[in-house]
Amino acid sequence: MVLTMTAGTGLVMWMGEMVTERGVGNGMSLLIFTSVAATFPTSVLAIGRERGWGTMALVIAVGLVIVAAVVFVEQSQRRIPVQYAKRMVGRRMYGGTSTYIPMKVNMAGVIPVIFASSLLYLPGLVAQFGDPTSSWVVFVRDTFTRGDHPAYIVAYVLLIVFFTYFYVAITFNPDEVADNIKRVGGFIPGVRAGRPTAEYLDHVLTRITLPGAIYLGLVALIPLLALVAVGANQNFPFGGTSILIVVGVGLETVKQIESQLQQRHYEGFLR
Repeated sequence: MVLTMTAGTGLVMWMGEMVTERGVGNGMSLLIFTSVAATFPTSVLAIGRERGWGTMALVIAVGLVIVAAVVFVEQSQRRIPVQYAKRMVGRRMYGGTSTYIPMKVNMAGVIPVIFASSLLYLPGLVAQFGDPTSSWVVFVRDTFTRGDHPAYIVAYVLLIVFFTYFYVAITFNPDEVADNIKRVGGFIPGVRAGRPTAEYLDHVLTRITLPGAIYLGLVALIPLLALVAVGANQNFPFGGTSILIVVGVGLETVKQIESQLQQRHYEGFLR
């Protein structure tokens, strides 16, 4: 079994690398996207057979609204303007242009949801090695192995918020960005270069991460709410990591396809 799983993993990684090298987009992301999207029809039809076709139509309608909302949030960003001062190099004038720093509302992606769900899986795993009649084992089994328990939901959301701030703090360094802006002669209008710029970026980042963390928490709770509302399983298609992966990979692939089309168009036009 170990050899089979290892060989299968190596084959999938090789296929992903081939797609990345010869195709468009990230190969592993596209394979995961295909695997997740392939379960959508089966999950929706299962809801229709168990709860009725009217419930299935309602789930599809709500799912389309959720997808539109996720696309809107994933594309949302705070643009911080950056102005570059003019400078003379020899007899030529450089600079004087303006650009912006795009700060996405959801800078962490799906990582906080994966971290939170993985961490909440540990208490149940540890409880399997304890005495089944012990009080703490019963508490863990009744609380952290059922997705609809209030304590599980609260812990899940709090962990997502924590990991969102943690991941954003690791991946985005305001001091480094401020130094890079200052090094190339840029500045944010109304903010002094250097330390004040870093503090301003940190302030904006802190404020914009909060709605992003709440958004991730709400999206992650959709399968848990569906479990209570329509009796769906944990693999409910329109929520959690599945919808974030599908929308994120889909948007990134579309952007790469558009860039490829523009490159081919410009090359043909220059010829």
